[in-house]
Amino acid sequence: MHLAQVNVAKLHFPLDAPEIAEFKAGLDPVNSLADAAPGFVWRLKDDTGNATEVVFDADPLLIVNLSVWEGLGALHAFSYSGLHLDFLKRRREWFQRYASPHLALWWVPMGSQPTVQDAQERLAHLHTYGPTAHAFTFTQVFEADGSRTTLRRAEGHRTPRPSTPD
Repeated sequence: MHLAQVNVAKLHFPLDAPEIAEFKAGLDPVNSLADAAPGFVWRLKDDTGNATEVVFDADPLLIVNLSVWEGLGALHAFSYSGLHLDFLKRRREWFQRYASPHLALWWVPMGSQPTVQDAQERLAHLHTYGPTAHAFTFTQVFEADGSRTTLRRAEGHRTPRPSTPD
């Protein structure tokens, strides 16, 4: 199984506004890093090579990132490091706070390419039911078999056992 993720964000201004220029200029470099990242499998693209022209919930200010990764560790490592993290730290400059869940994760069969409709359904499920094996977040994680886990365990980290005296 592979891990699908959707992340939506509502811009403060249209993509062609000067206030968004720095974010827009960073799309290609960040996406190029994602494409080359360990564990990256696929991402939704439009004719621009990004997904900025993809309509999500009929709102022209909503942008979507939909991708597939080999697992939680690979996605988390990319999301919270390097240039992506630099942009993530500045998200309030470009994006409005989003009242509903903006990130959903779920497991898909290898070779799957989820659709925007799949992503919308997973976000709606997360909003209605909270994190479940059907749609979850980095804070409440599920394995591909549906069992609940922690991000540390899913990433392959093991807490060392305390040493015992001989």
